[in-house]
Amino acid sequence: MSSSSSILRSVSSQARRKLTESLSKTASANPNLLKNGATTATQLLPRSMSIGMDRSMTTMSKSNQIRSKSTAPLPTEDTENDDATTESLASIANHIDAEEQSKIDNNTDDHVRDFTSDKSKSGTPSPWAVFDAWGAGADIVDPLTEAEEANLCKNSVKIPFTEEERASLPDETDVLKSYDKLLRRKSSVHFGYPYNLIYNHEELYEFMKFSINNLGDPFITSNYGVHSRQFECSVIDFFAKLWKIPEDEYWGYITTCGTEGNLHGILLARERHPDGILYSSKETHYSVFKAARYYRMDAKAIPTLPMGEIDYDALASEISKNRDRPVIINVNIGTTVKGAVDNLDRILRILKMLDIPRERYHIHCDGALFAMMMPFVDFAPEVSFRKPIDSIAVSGHKMLGCPMPCGIALTRKELVKEVEQHIDYLNSVDTTIMGSRNGQAALYLWYSLRKKGIDGIKRDVVHCMETAAYLRDKITDAGLSCRLNDLSCTVVLERPMDDKLVKRWQLACEEDIAHVVVMPNVTRQKIDKFVEELVECKNKYGRMAPKREDSPLVKLTCTSWGGTFVDPVINFKSE
Repeated sequence: MSSSSSILRSVSSQARRKLTESLSKTASANPNLLKNGATTATQLLPRSMSIGMDRSMTTMSKSNQIRSKSTAPLPTEDTENDDATTESLASIANHIDAEEQSKIDNNTDDHVRDFTSDKSKSGTPSPWAVFDAWGAGADIVDPLTEAEEANLCKNSVKIPFTEEERASLPDETDVLKSYDKLLRRKSSVHFGYPYNLIYNHEELYEFMKFSINNLGDPFITSNYGVHSRQFECSVIDFFAKLWKIPEDEYWGYITTCGTEGNLHGILLARERHPDGILYSSKETHYSVFKAARYYRMDAKAIPTLPMGEIDYDALASEISKNRDRPVIINVNIGTTVKGAVDNLDRILRILKMLDIPRERYHIHCDGALFAMMMPFVDFAPEVSFRKPIDSIAVSGHKMLGCPMPCGIALTRKELVKEVEQHIDYLNSVDTTIMGSRNGQAALYLWYSLRKKGIDGIKRDVVHCMETAAYLRDKITDAGLSCRLNDLSCTVVLERPMDDKLVKRWQLACEEDIAHVVVMPNVTRQKIDKFVEELVECKNKYGRMAPKREDSPLVKLTCTSWGGTFVDPVINFKSE
């Protein structure tokens, strides 16, 4: 029965005991069933028990074929013991109660395609042609069973110090299989955060065996030879051309995330203007004010307009009050919650109106998501180095899609001289926030850009914008408050009353509002399902009432958003 033990490990202890007893009886009565080892022993299990087994153990009867992760042809059937197998399956199934059976059956969705082992996808011209990767496409992966959840609990994933401790733990393979399903499940209902989950980098898996480290400056090779600088520089060249900075005038590097890009851009500003004041809107990403704390900078959080843009009059007023100090401005190319884009041209006009000379200000653009999208939106305002800006930070894993967080920081070469230091140990210069830098990220970003190309990125952007409008209209038609900024794919809505729905769809919330960031993996089919659940939530729990008279939900009613909207439920008591 050793061939069955690894299979039984994935079910509850009660069901396991019953199955073991039944298998023992069946094996005693039919000794030939087990003579072929694991392959024939698998026939003793019901379909729900055999999902997730290694492909070499996966067989099926005529009436019950099991889909493995691979898209390779299934093994040829062995019909020698069909009658005995059918009787055994029926006997085993009788030992499992209905509740246990239904939990196990949650992992039998034949429609979810996982290309983890599909090598036919490697190297194809357009692996993003369909929404099919990692369970992030149109289908929703079923929840984990109790046994699978148990494999991921604290006691199951702990690292043992002794062999006795190890003996009480589930096998690492079983833990990782449960984790794989958990990630596919979470990816299939991912709505609230700006990550493109549609990508396929299987052609790069071979390089994960190397410790690729781009330590030091990307343009100055160090003594460490296992790097991907040529790919990193190619990515930087691409974004320099995208954001229109002349050749030989730019410098940049691939960061760990958008936050690091903001930290670097604001560091350059602080080094150039050590007594400057940092101005940014209240709806700015938290990393900008984190940078101000790290660098001991004076910073001012400027109020915002209802749709999330910075209040330009308030900004002008604050700068005017501090004319004796240099100006450092963070311009949001898409705010975190509402996706609002600050008007760069209007900010530049304010500086000109106040007679702030070019050498007295630094403009950093936080473009985490939308700076990657705006160049591909027809008739969108231009954000580029043809205007007097100094640095841009963008996330690589958001619009492009990447299995690890990463980003791009780009700036004017002259500014980097303020922070540059030669390091003998590296035989390179220190110009970045981090010392050791993930060379895999550079390779993955390069691969994504090469495979997608300009036309592929454009298609993704168009999909996001059009699908976001579809979601806004569906929610509005359902009788719920909802808004969508121009140039944005972030749909802002009243917060659902049921926190289980918020957690299920991983919605990002702020007080009484939530948002959905429509990325390439968000399909209309999933939107229909999401809105259906929103309506069910509204009918069961009612609608969110504004928390206060100037809460984010109240601001959704402002006409500055444009278009039609559904009024929130107002329950404020009169004075």
